[in-house]
Amino acid sequence: MIEDPENSETDMQRADHPRESLSSDAEIRKRNIKTKREPGHRIFVNRSLQLDRIKFYGFDMDYTLALYKSPEFEELTFQQVLETLIELGYPEQIREFVYDRTFPLRGLWYDKLYGNILKVDAYGNILTVVHGFKFLNGHEVRQMYPNKYITVDDRVYVFYTLFNLPEIYLIACLIDYFSTVATYVENRTGVIYGQNILSFRAIFNDVRNSIDRVHQRDKLKETVCENIEKYVHKDPQLPVLLDRIRSHNAKTFLLTNSEYWYTNNLMTYLLTIYADDSKTIKRDWKSYFDYILVDAQKPLFFAEGTTLRIIDPATGSMKLGTYAGQLQQNEVYSGGSCEVVSKLIGSTGKDVLYVGDHIFGDIIKSKKQKAWRTMLVVPELNHELKVFHDKRDLFNTLEALDTSISELLRSFDMTSNHGPDAVSKIKHKIQECTHELDMNFGLLGSLFRTGSRQTHFASQVTRYADIYASTVINLVYYPFFYFFRAVPQLMPHESTVDPEEPMHFKSWGDETSESDTSDHRRSIHGQVTASTPRLNHTLPIQTHPDLPLHVTHDHDDDGGDDDDDDENENEDISTTDPDIDLNLRSRITYTPPKRKVEQISSGDNK
Repeated sequence: MIEDPENSETDMQRADHPRESLSSDAEIRKRNIKTKREPGHRIFVNRSLQLDRIKFYGFDMDYTLALYKSPEFEELTFQQVLETLIELGYPEQIREFVYDRTFPLRGLWYDKLYGNILKVDAYGNILTVVHGFKFLNGHEVRQMYPNKYITVDDRVYVFYTLFNLPEIYLIACLIDYFSTVATYVENRTGVIYGQNILSFRAIFNDVRNSIDRVHQRDKLKETVCENIEKYVHKDPQLPVLLDRIRSHNAKTFLLTNSEYWYTNNLMTYLLTIYADDSKTIKRDWKSYFDYILVDAQKPLFFAEGTTLRIIDPATGSMKLGTYAGQLQQNEVYSGGSCEVVSKLIGSTGKDVLYVGDHIFGDIIKSKKQKAWRTMLVVPELNHELKVFHDKRDLFNTLEALDTSISELLRSFDMTSNHGPDAVSKIKHKIQECTHELDMNFGLLGSLFRTGSRQTHFASQVTRYADIYASTVINLVYYPFFYFFRAVPQLMPHESTVDPEEPMHFKSWGDETSESDTSDHRRSIHGQVTASTPRLNHTLPIQTHPDLPLHVTHDHDDDGGDDDDDDENENEDISTTDPDIDLNLRSRITYTPPKRKVEQISSGDNK
């Protein structure tokens, strides 16, 4: 669940019952005491997922199976885009720009009107504003954004993917250059030089088009292929992972936007096994996948898609016509749509686990359009984990400061005219602590939060990624029957009230009489069912719905052929594992509403 800064949920939680803070160190240690996997190998869960329900494992290639090295790959992209901009007429001096990996952050927004890079929370509230390399203060922010709020529209571009990192930094470099060089005069929405106007929207469009041009010319990809060891990380456990998936009767497929020639080069490097002479192929990379689709054009693939065609691997050329047969192993297909491919492979939707790095193109669209189960690869996660672990004291200090404000204000109500003076000092201390924590992550802070407030990117991860990890390889550390169980999420009214505290109030709809009050406490277990009024020669009148006495639906179960298998229903698991206590029968206290049913005739009770 994502924090709501407008309701100050976190403050109220710690004030009402400080020891119940779900994010305290003691609680985290208690909750994870039996966790056997080290943090770098773990997969984190937003929504429960049963691996034994997954029949198809799909993988993106770029930044998923083929993890580019940082900052080498970003520096290469940065320099090639610079050259393209100079061809467009940008000054030669921009060749002096040097890529700085500590600045850009995935999930940032760009305001095309004012040329600002924004870090935004889950609700559109602005957390940080950077113009070029200048971090704007609160007064400067409110001049452009009076409510410190913005929504996604044509004015805003969201940097969803790791491919955007050099683009973010290059935009910041250009705006800083035009804002500081005396030749250019900056106004609110761009810069003026002589009789020419260069808007911040135009700068963005030039950079965006240059990025596309670099990829379309294939120069970037050719450079990567020429020195692939320098730019692509090779993990020896990748072929192990793919083989183990298929050995457990699940199918694997590759779904990438990259062209076949580039896909072939990268996957050959990552998966192809050669004989001792290093020339003869002992095992081709295509044998690790049941289905291979390139040129997918995601996110279009999850909507109407494109024409599905078969590719000749020997020449890389597409065969004439639309392919309509069954998808075959060791064949390569181009384009297509999720709807068509799902029918061809026999997928229903939730039996697919798709792994990708692009929060929009891979995760959001596959989840919203086809209900695929999703795993997001977040290569930045290990850095986030390490910093948050090492600087946990700073976050604890933030919690303590929040609690102190709530405690100071606890005794005040609407009759109070003045609050305690210490509140403003504590708020200032919170700002200093938040800044110090942010700077340990990088110049723009954490990918997932600023202080106690989660970012827009974090909210999308929480909502659309069922599970997430720093690398796809982490699947190796889990068995195929594993049940990824989401941590129970409590709302503020559930997490901030002391369970020992008596409830001195009445619920909405409560009756005032004592008899009615006692009725609300009665349990259905052992409850005697009153005789049901009947009409003459008719079926009984159902005066209230029957309460289910058994489990009718498992919301964690995605469905399968063995849903109704009761073979082990009565097995006492506690006899095989004494640590598991299954004596958890709930005390259901539902009481149906009372209704006055008049007897229609004297024969009703016969």
